[in-house]
Amino acid sequence: MTRITVDVNDEWLDAAREALGTDTKVATINAALRIFAQRKQAAEIVAAFDSVQMDFDDSDQAWGYGGGRDLSRLAENARDTAAA
Repeated sequence: MTRITVDVNDEWLDAAREALGTDTKVATINAALRIFAQRKQAAEIVAAFDSVQMDFDDSDQAWGYGGGRDLSRLAENARDTAAA
């Protein structure tokens, strides 16, 4: 673990502490850094999935044992949700 001294905007720190539900300054800063890193990783995962062409046509018939879920509008619905 790295120990640093840094000047932090008190209003932003208090707002982050309230939003994150943390008790200390250290916990707040660590939680905020963790969340930021997780968002970056999530964006990379989404970009990887978005770069692969997927064909969900007839997915409701493709699964064994009498069919499955209709995923033909999955990508379209995801983009609609992201745009909102």
